Amino acid sequence: MIGIFDSGVGGMTVARAIEQLCPGFPLVYLGDLARTPYGSKSPAMITEYSHRNTDFLLRQGAKLIVIACNSAASAASVFLRNHYSQAIVDVIFPAVAKAASVSATGRIGVIGTRATINSGLYEQRLQDARPGCKVYSQACPLLVPLVEEGWLEQRETKMIVKRYLRPLRDKQIDTLILGCTHYPLLKKTIGPRIGRKVQIIDSSVEVALHLKTMLDNDARLRSELYAPGEPSRFFVSDIPSPVHALAENIFGRTVLLEKTDV
Repeated sequence: MIGIFDSGVGGMTVARAIEQLCPGFPLVYLGDLARTPYGSKSPAMITEYSHRNTDFLLRQGAKLIVIACNSAASAASVFLRNHYSQAIVDVIFPAVAKAASVSATGRIGVIGTRATINSGLYEQRLQDARPGCKVYSQACPLLVPLVEEGWLEQRETKMIVKRYLRPLRDKQIDTLILGCTHYPLLKKTIGPRIGRKVQIIDSSVEVALHLKTMLDNDARLRSELYAPGEPSRFFVSDIPSPVHALAENIFGRTVLLEKTDV
């Protein structure tokens, strides 16, 4: 199984993209809704949560781990790769590679949680991928709670998004990385407010494409993970009232959410 974890429902956008692009590869998902959002936590605490989440997914039979949380990828990916022998994929590298290749001007914006933006990891990886590019980052701490509450198209959400994006519009970026897997749920709000000419990079889609390439190129890994008759499972550490509707909105179907402690 492919194990996926996030601080909440945002990682379900990654799970859905993987379902669509990698059929026949069952998933085990963990959304740590009891502790969301991760973006306001310290790097040490995010690493501890990520460690627990990974242990849980491995106990469920995961053979590969996808860190479907930018905050966790920023704070804990090095620790997890050093600690576990299993392959670990994070959402940052594929999004960076895509943005670096498609930006015409090299003026690239990144929005994410405070933990993700403060880590500087996107800037570092973008400079590695495209030396000399200009990276403009904006922390958007209110967006994850709004998504978790199901406030996707409310007037207040649109006003907050507009305020967060204004500095990036002023910098005349031509590419915007959604540096949080919750943010694809706000694409209809983000798009008009960043401008039609700005290419939006959805990290959930890019990580699914990256994983598909890995599976296509690695026969051993593909054979180990391919199990078309095995159902996917979805675990959460808490079940607040909006989560069922959000999950249904993402997957386009009813999703059985199993409560667990991590």
